[in-house]
Amino acid sequence: MAQLKTLARIQTLVWVLIYAGLLCLVLGLAVRRVQPALGWSMVGTGGTLAALGVLLIYIRSLLHETPEGNP
Repeated sequence: MAQLKTLARIQTLVWVLIYAGLLCLVLGLAVRRVQPALGWSMVGTGGTLAALGVLLIYIRSLLHETPEGNP
């Protein structure tokens, strides 16, 4: 059982990871024309961050909410 504050933090982290990952991925695709090694590392990092965000969505779906006053 997870508290509402914990679930809110997880949801915030989910969207930060997804948006930051996709931004890094797109920037990596643009950079790889000039510097292939840097571009591909950015693509890999961005893809990993976005995948972690999706994984957290699944983990969040498994958690059950409890009111803040009750353990």
